[in-house]
Amino acid sequence: MVTQVRRFNRTVTQRIGALNDAFLARGRPLGQARLLWEIGPEGCDVRALRSRLDLDAGYLSRLLRSLEADGLVAVDPSELDGRVRTARLTAAGLAERAVLDEGSDELAASMLSPLGGEQRRRLVAAMAEVERLLTASSVRIDVCDPRHPHARACLKAYFAELGQRFTDGFDPDLSIPAAEDDLTPPAGLLVIATLHSEPIGCGALRFHGDAPAELKRMWIDPSARGLGLGRRLLAELETRAAEHGARVVRLETNRTLTEAIAMYRAAGYREVSAFNDEPYADHWFEKDLG
Repeated sequence: MVTQVRRFNRTVTQRIGALNDAFLARGRPLGQARLLWEIGPEGCDVRALRSRLDLDAGYLSRLLRSLEADGLVAVDPSELDGRVRTARLTAAGLAERAVLDEGSDELAASMLSPLGGEQRRRLVAAMAEVERLLTASSVRIDVCDPRHPHARACLKAYFAELGQRFTDGFDPDLSIPAAEDDLTPPAGLLVIATLHSEPIGCGALRFHGDAPAELKRMWIDPSARGLGLGRRLLAELETRAAEHGARVVRLETNRTLTEAIAMYRAAGYREVSAFNDEPYADHWFEKDLG
């Protein structure tokens, strides 16, 4: 499998022109061209560029300085926060970006034009699948302090979605609590999924000694659904529950969360009698971790 991945990487880098110092015959390498595209007409904070492109801070600075020297980019303090630097395209930068866009369209067309109709459809479908899987492979899952801004952002979005989906809305104060202290070791833990340093999902556990562990706060951002992240988060939490000595994991859920219910059943959870008085729960599940 590793051999095939490396072969694919070699084919792609050659076909898209990444090996050339002058990408699309514009006299600049692919890294600079991509950065121009990523900054975009509206500009972008340097910190966001670094996260989005997974670039080392020093390398990004060198790329920006090269583009500044060519008169294509200006980097200035943000109007909203002087501590944040924002990169913006100059008039010449906008013109260069437009030329690169046109050249990129022509390059894409050159990949499709030699192929028949069915081959084109297969290639485009395969590219979409590869993009999806590469995105999934870029997601990181780590334990996070529930007081961290990423954790609070995920939980806020989680509560908001429950409020929209539940028939009678959702009030966290009426639900069985899982406060920050409850999700901090040794009482429990919270994991956050991030993509390019941005939080896109969360899940939590509460521990009760030898009693079953409770799975809580499972949520995936809508933009990241379809990547298999729910199953991955679930497996991560099960592993951590077992590491803490739990032999069984329990959870409760609402009937409107049909996708979650299907995922739990597919992952080996069986429906059981109610084991708590959660007012928003319609189904209770547990799984023996073996």
